[in-house]
Amino acid sequence: MNRKAATVEARKKISQAKLDTRRVFLKEKGLTDDAIRKDVTIRKLKAELRKSDFQLASIAAQEETTRQVAKAKADRLAAAKAPEKESPQEIPVKKEKKAKKERSEKKAESEGKKEKTEKKAAESQAQ
Repeated sequence: MNRKAATVEARKKISQAKLDTRRVFLKEKGLTDDAIRKDVTIRKLKAELRKSDFQLASIAAQEETTRQVAKAKADRLAAAKAPEKESPQEIPVKKEKKAKKERSEKKAESEGKKEKTEKKAAESQAQ
């Protein structure tokens, strides 16, 4: 158990004991259950119990996350140490021809655009 969890657990037990003794005291005094529920000290002690429960749940969630991270780290280290299986090497596909073909197409397109702009310029000068 975590040191912090042990402290919160001890605080919770103390609050629970105080709550029980306060309830007994108020019962002996002759107060009704409704009046006991509305007692300021009772409400404060209940709040401390809820706070302790929330803190314990938070600590448990933190510990679970820590365990998962440690497990994932151990798995990664084990995978790195294990010899890798030989996988078939992929044969690189030649893309140079395709790239050259695309470049020549782009040149042709740009030359076509240049010719169109030259024709338009010549037409505008003729007019």
